[in-house]
Amino acid sequence: MQADHQLTPSVWTRPQKKALSREQIVTAAMRILDTEGLDALSMRRLGTELGAAATSFYRHVASKDELVELVVDEIYGEIEIPHPADPADWRSAAEGCAHSLRAAILRHPWFVLVFGASGMSYLGPNTMGKTDEMIGILETAGFTLETANKAMSTVVAYVIGVTTSEAATLSLLARTGLSEQEWLEHVWPAAEEAAQSYPRLRRLYAAQRDATAQDDREDQFSFGLRHILASLESTRIA
Repeated sequence: MQADHQLTPSVWTRPQKKALSREQIVTAAMRILDTEGLDALSMRRLGTELGAAATSFYRHVASKDELVELVVDEIYGEIEIPHPADPADWRSAAEGCAHSLRAAILRHPWFVLVFGASGMSYLGPNTMGKTDEMIGILETAGFTLETANKAMSTVVAYVIGVTTSEAATLSLLARTGLSEQEWLEHVWPAAEEAAQSYPRLRRLYAAQRDATAQDDREDQFSFGLRHILASLESTRIA
């Protein structure tokens, strides 16, 4: 009887064939997702985009789920991780990584819809490489290996949580045809009127009246991130 050499089938261990490449498939899938959204992506739609029959790329990916794994890993490849000269300055690396991940997600808002359901995307080379790199920076700074992994996961969870609402807002705005600032200026009078009975919110709204929407989002993100990193400092043993 022939041995089963792949007990758990995975897109990451499937041999690549010639002709249509995995890179071409991922690029086309990303183009569909970025311009038309998650609902538009299908094997048939991908075949149309590539000018090829769907069966021609089943040798690379067996399903839409595997295709999503590939594009999720592609986004992880966009993340930049700074390397501080002093290992004790691990926060700058973590902060840079978090801001880079947030920027990547906001470039591809559909990412938040598939992040928690992207199968074995954690086995992708970009995902594993970036994860190993960041854990290494934290371990060198004095975290144990296990704590470094938990610290990194905490930061990623924060980024995903905040950018999920940001991405949803930006996706909604894209359908209105208004810029973020135009939309804010449109709804602000109604928000100020609604806040009149709530003294603290009224003062907050008045103080934020001249702030830009983007600056406000970035300030809120940085505020939370700084406090998370400060709290993680106490778990460092060095």
